[in-house]
Amino acid sequence: MDKDELAEAIEAGDPLIEQSMEALKRYWEARGYGAPPEEVERLRIYSESLGQAVSDYQRRVIAKARGKELPPLH
Repeated sequence: MDKDELAEAIEAGDPLIEQSMEALKRYWEARGYGAPPEEVERLRIYSESLGQAVSDYQRRVIAKARGKELPPLH
């Protein structure tokens, strides 16, 4: 993987990062305005899930760039 391919792969993850940040924001807002506990928990789980997806994606991009075996997905 050359520099341009790596940059493209990293950039391709930007929408996922944006989704993750927006989910985290919604979670903290829900906590702040006293949303029902079930809603706060749902948003927390969704936010954590997206955060894990971002982490997995980035680890796989870096592993591929280094020519290593791709880490397993959760």
